[in-house]
Amino acid sequence: MILVVAEQRDGAINKASLEAVVAAQQVGDAVKAVLLGGDLEPAAAELARARVEAVLTVSDPALAAYTADGHVIALEQVIAAESPELVILPHTYQTRDFAPALATRLGRPIVTDCVGLGRQGSTVTFTRPMFQGKVLADVVIEADPPWLATVQVGAFKAEALEQGSSPVPIVPVKVEIADGAIRQRPEAPFREARQAVDLTRADRIVAVGRGIKGEEHLEIARGLASALGAELAASRPICDNGWLPMDRQIGSSGQTVAPKLYVALGISGAIQHVVGMKGAKVIVAVNKDPEAPIFEISDYGIVGDLFDVVPAIIKELSA
Repeated sequence: MILVVAEQRDGAINKASLEAVVAAQQVGDAVKAVLLGGDLEPAAAELARARVEAVLTVSDPALAAYTADGHVIALEQVIAAESPELVILPHTYQTRDFAPALATRLGRPIVTDCVGLGRQGSTVTFTRPMFQGKVLADVVIEADPPWLATVQVGAFKAEALEQGSSPVPIVPVKVEIADGAIRQRPEAPFREARQAVDLTRADRIVAVGRGIKGEEHLEIARGLASALGAELAASRPICDNGWLPMDRQIGSSGQTVAPKLYVALGISGAIQHVVGMKGAKVIVAVNKDPEAPIFEISDYGIVGDLFDVVPAIIKELSA
């Protein structure tokens, strides 16, 4: 059995969690999902429509607000009770916070940021990028299960989620969390930084690179983002220069995204950037260099000066 640790916030399921369920469905027939937190009914009802055996809900006052200790303590008990062969988690900021501690608590290996999973008999192969995405490595775990793995955002498509013929059971699970066991004092996510944005939730993104030339030209990209109802993002040089906040950076040292539409303006397509956005469903690139690597992964490419192309696109969208 494969156990998927799904993530929710305020009752809404994280899209990356649905992608993790897709990964589990592709590698095994017996799949269960588990949710932790406070108000779990809406998220559990959505998960219950997927082709899984059951949705486990762990609702406890100590879990109402996310903490790493709370998740580790609760999931250790759930995993002990369910005895899964494999535990799959979405590779989100929250998972990166607690998953290493969970693996350590269980004394089991964890393979992170997987872009593929495969099975031959009892052997599960985990494919993950290495050296900033320059190569893909196939990893086989020789230790006894349960094994843990996180899947990269966008590596599996939420649209490929197999639905069940009818909703599956939602099963409440009790856990014991001792007083004083949680050492963290939770705060609301991102509240400490008003401009922070979770680009992994964006359906459309307009990203700018060196081709924008100067901070004063960002208004062109903002105009296109506004016309498309998209979030504005950037490659690393733009954020390093302070033209946009670091939370807008996409790439190996920024966020990994998989929107329905990704528009790259003046971005050459260095591997460090590509690993953060190659999971986009449709990629549109505007670059005046016809040899720019970004065109190799683009669905649509426009060879031209973005200062001529973008205003023309905005005009058409506004007509």
